Amino acid sequence: MRTRIDWLDSRHSFSFNDHYDPANTHHGLLLVNNDDVIAPGTGFETHPHRDMEIVTWVLRGSLVHQDSVGNAGVIYPGLAQRMSAGRGILHSEKNDSWTLTGEPAHREPVRLIQMWVVPDESGIDPGYQQLEIDDELLRGGLVTIASGMPAHRDRTAITIRNAKAALHGARLRPGETVELPDAPYLHLFVAVGEVTLEGAGALAEGDAVRFTGTGGHRVTAGTAAEVLVWEMHASLSAP
Repeated sequence: MRTRIDWLDSRHSFSFNDHYDPANTHHGLLLVNNDDVIAPGTGFETHPHRDMEIVTWVLRGSLVHQDSVGNAGVIYPGLAQRMSAGRGILHSEKNDSWTLTGEPAHREPVRLIQMWVVPDESGIDPGYQQLEIDDELLRGGLVTIASGMPAHRDRTAITIRNAKAALHGARLRPGETVELPDAPYLHLFVAVGEVTLEGAGALAEGDAVRFTGTGGHRVTAGTAAEVLVWEMHASLSAP
């Protein structure tokens, strides 16, 4: 599924906005995996969210975030960001391509992956967290970017309010391999480059694979690559 308008090119792994498919609403606890490219000087104007854990991972360029509870910042590659919508929040996300004086700082599109998972509880206080992950750490294998799982408490960059979900990521050089964790539900997304998935074959940039009741598959980079992996121990349809 794809949304293309003058300022946005967005590819959706699951049903999103006008692209509704009742057979493709989620996998495990993951409801949204959007691959967005936003043109310079544009972006998402202020809009509401509720009862959702929203993780944003920028691949190229930079993104300005502002919300109704006073949080503001610039998200760039290697900086993990989480917004807990809780009982309700308003926010905007725009390509950071213009200075405060209105002069162009750069003219680069921003590309980001935005992912939504449900929280353990509804109606919680809205929240925000961000943390930079060192490039060398990301090149050392799968790194936990965001998690609410107790087992990851001391080694996750940012926390999410779901105790049964975690997002891992890795930047791979050609020929490097990572092994996927064991979990009832996994979601593999090839954010950059090309990889080979053990038992399945070649995957290109933008490809995704959903696993159920498995793990241990090896992913090997054919080119310089970046992968994002959701590990989930529950599902909306089978908690």
